[in-house]
Amino acid sequence: MGSEDRETGRSITLIALIIAGEAIFFLPFVLARIFRPTLLAIFDISNTELGVWFSIYGIVALISYLFGGIIADRFSARKLMALAMWLTSGGGFVMATLPPSRVMIWLYAFWGFTTICLFWAAMIRATREWGGSGFQGRAFGWLEGGRGGVAALFGTFAFFLFSRFEDYQWVVVATSTFTLLSGLIVWIFVPEGTPVSTGNQSVNVFKGFRRLLRIPAIWLLGVIIICAYSGYKITDDFSLFAHEVLGFTEVSAAGIGTAALWLRAIVAIGAGYMADRYKKVSVISVSFGLTLVGGLVIGLDMVHGITGLVLLNLSLTAAGIYGVRALYFAVLKEAGIPGTLTGMAVGIVSFAGFTPDIFIGPWMGHLLDKNPGAPGHQNVFLLLSLFAFIGLVANLFFRKLSKGDD
Repeated sequence: MGSEDRETGRSITLIALIIAGEAIFFLPFVLARIFRPTLLAIFDISNTELGVWFSIYGIVALISYLFGGIIADRFSARKLMALAMWLTSGGGFVMATLPPSRVMIWLYAFWGFTTICLFWAAMIRATREWGGSGFQGRAFGWLEGGRGGVAALFGTFAFFLFSRFEDYQWVVVATSTFTLLSGLIVWIFVPEGTPVSTGNQSVNVFKGFRRLLRIPAIWLLGVIIICAYSGYKITDDFSLFAHEVLGFTEVSAAGIGTAALWLRAIVAIGAGYMADRYKKVSVISVSFGLTLVGGLVIGLDMVHGITGLVLLNLSLTAAGIYGVRALYFAVLKEAGIPGTLTGMAVGIVSFAGFTPDIFIGPWMGHLLDKNPGAPGHQNVFLLLSLFAFIGLVANLFFRKLSKGDD
């Protein structure tokens, strides 16, 4: 096979990873991000109840991160990812029937298993291997940016579908179908790969965990991901903020959520290229700083009544959030994590880093329901600033411990 054919094959593999990497989360998260006011109304639930759905997902996901990391180092990423997408899609068709809240709780628990235990670490491992030694920033920047682009394209389609028919069930069916087809794309275009599987498995797992837990930087990376992912979860409030504070209609508020997805695509790709040209940890610090300032501007009501400035600040805040999110797995090398333990390392840092799946949803819901209107949203943005500050400090310490940041 010639070099041109190999590059074409690599590009197709990355595109398949990008499509799958976002489609898997459409049903549990992206639809709620774009259509939050509609989802609350159609299921007749409060923000707090929606937060409970997310929390149940997070509890299952928390356990799944560790087991998923071990599985990802020992089984084919192609098979794991495709199976995860087909199972997740099946849950979507159940959601399209608009079942009662108790069924949705079980459904979110099921998605916590399919999207994390079977999918997450396998995708990260495949992406790290794709990036090789010199293109980690671009690999993860393209992954995150491409995922944002996929979300934006499908979000735009879902937005127009909803604005045309105003039928949320059709949106869920379309999303489920897309997820199903994305699993087929993975099955066809992601290589089988060669999983690590040598020696006594239980001994290897124990030795691997012990080796990774002795690396100081891995703990700081976990804190960085907690803060970055908390910020990402708080972007769920953007469309509701536009509806309740800025006075946008439900359709227009969904448009704000869709616009944020396009911004995510642009920022993440740009951050990836900057990270390979400059220092990855420096780009992360700048992104955390931007998030910190943006959260304070809205949290302290500094631009009250000036809709244009509010939207500009929302855009800059989102840019900071997406910049960090694009890069926190691109610094595995700087943390001193060997390639053969990628899946296990992803499982460990994800076990800590994605705990916001458990607590951010109920926390946000409580803040919004306890203080209706602008005060509740301001409290949410102050919470965002707090996480950005902690993440910035953790990243500065991580920089002192990092290895080989180019």
